[in-house]
Amino acid sequence: MSQPTTGDEGPVMPQDSLTRLTEATAEELIHGICFKTGPPRLLGAELEWLVFDLEQPGLPVSHDRLAAAHAAARALPLGSGVTVEPGGQLELSSAPATSLTGCVDGLQADLAAVRRALRAQGLALRGLGQDPRRPLRRMLASPRYDAMETYFDRTGPAGRAMMRASASVQVCVDAGHEEPGPLGHGRRWRLAHLLGAVLVAAFANSPAHEGPYAGWRCARQGVWSDLDTRRSLAPPLEAEPRGAWTRQALDTEVMCVRTDEEGAPWAVPRGLTFRDWLRSDDDNGGHGAHRPPTAADLDYHLTTLFPPVRPRGHLELRMIDAQPGEDGWLVPVAVVHALFDDPEAAETAYRVAKGLADTYGAQPAPRNPLWRSAARDALSDPELRSAARACFRAAVSALPRLGADGHVIDTVGEFTERYVSRGRCPADDRTDPQQPQPQPHAQAPARPHPRTRPQPAGEEARS
Repeated sequence: MSQPTTGDEGPVMPQDSLTRLTEATAEELIHGICFKTGPPRLLGAELEWLVFDLEQPGLPVSHDRLAAAHAAARALPLGSGVTVEPGGQLELSSAPATSLTGCVDGLQADLAAVRRALRAQGLALRGLGQDPRRPLRRMLASPRYDAMETYFDRTGPAGRAMMRASASVQVCVDAGHEEPGPLGHGRRWRLAHLLGAVLVAAFANSPAHEGPYAGWRCARQGVWSDLDTRRSLAPPLEAEPRGAWTRQALDTEVMCVRTDEEGAPWAVPRGLTFRDWLRSDDDNGGHGAHRPPTAADLDYHLTTLFPPVRPRGHLELRMIDAQPGEDGWLVPVAVVHALFDDPEAAETAYRVAKGLADTYGAQPAPRNPLWRSAARDALSDPELRSAARACFRAAVSALPRLGADGHVIDTVGEFTERYVSRGRCPADDRTDPQQPQPQPHAQAPARPHPRTRPQPAGEEARS
């Protein structure tokens, strides 16, 4: 049974992770690590935020001020992990929680503390899927991010935009039971990819007014789909999940090869899939890898794969834009939890998902017609609008059964009424002058916390 955690350090590999890896062993490791089954009982979330200046929100924040803000957040006694993305985005990663209340309460308390610390520096957290400020700048310099940028630059500007300007709400749920049924891992895997498009549409919050995604409500999805030919794609939906993901992982190019020498640049080979690397029969590893692969290299390679749904023992749903408002983030966390972990809501969601299967098409997410329409048109697409309404109704009904408190139920209900019921999404607020614009997070008054924050369930999530 896996604990949903967040971040990019990857699964835990065996103790002999530095010994040379064979293809058969690599397949066995991926097959065994990425889908760990059992009764769904844990929930986790990772919240990425853009950092804005309260007085001059249209201007980028200097690297020195961002560094000071990150240091202030890391110095706080939080239950969540604090990490930083290359463009200076601030992340809070929850500990695995045994209930929606535990997950939400812990993140709310930590967010309140971080917002106070940033407000003292004249800064605010803002929930927006894509940073509109220009120029895009990379704050962090490290061999990892240098190599990542070199790799992505070979295929266009999408990689830099992803690293420097994107922000999301990622929700982690357990993989599910081994056997079939509404909570079985095969059904949950399929559900995640079909309903993923509904989540893209309902929570679209990265509108673009120019460039290659002009007119899209969720330009962030356009960026992810254009990263490279394979890295951000889902495996074939009709294939058995474990085998499909294993093939996907091994047949994707190696982004970089790490070195033990501190500060030394990492190699960025061309055209070398991990399977190619495994099959190389010389000590140089082939294609500029300079050495044979190890289990630790496979561990790292898995963290460089960015599909919409990433199996990491649990299922990590990565398709949701960062949300506006003080508590906008809790809506996708609550809705995903309800649709995946409440049996009645899960059955409704699966019936809705089956109705979307034909629109999914032969291409993998996020490049198929269903996902493209979700990113471009959001809930103005009639099929996605109908599916979202049915799913949100089911989620609202399920939340009391899952022990959600009144604030969570009210917040989800208000989002449903403002957006889903009207065929709208948060991105539409930024293009409709008649709609009130969300206020910066740090300016919102702190809501009294209804409970003492629970202790984190399991190990602290890392990122």
